Amino acid sequence: MPDALLLLLAVAANIAGLGWLALAMDVHWEQAFGPVPASRGTVVLLRVLGVSGLLASLLLCLAVDHASMASLVWFMTLAGAALTIAFTAAWKARWLALLAAWVRPAA
Repeated sequence: MPDALLLLLAVAANIAGLGWLALAMDVHWEQAFGPVPASRGTVVLLRVLGVSGLLASLLLCLAVDHASMASLVWFMTLAGAALTIAFTAAWKARWLALLAAWVRPAA
């Protein structure tokens, strides 16, 4: 697989991972889904998915380059993903709900 595609997947995994970790917080959950609280199981699942996304991103970066360069690239993509999620939560928080599309909150 081309290196550019692996790095693009690493960025996507970072964005998804940080988005899932954000949705595991009550404040961001309420911004995305309204006043219906998340179940305990959903919060745990979101945290596991978030950590898994970040780990997958790191492994993808390590697949592209040697460890010292991969860790630098991973931290840089982590910073970009954090800004992406922060701006999305501030501007269009409902878009974060796409990361938890399986959730059907009560009306």
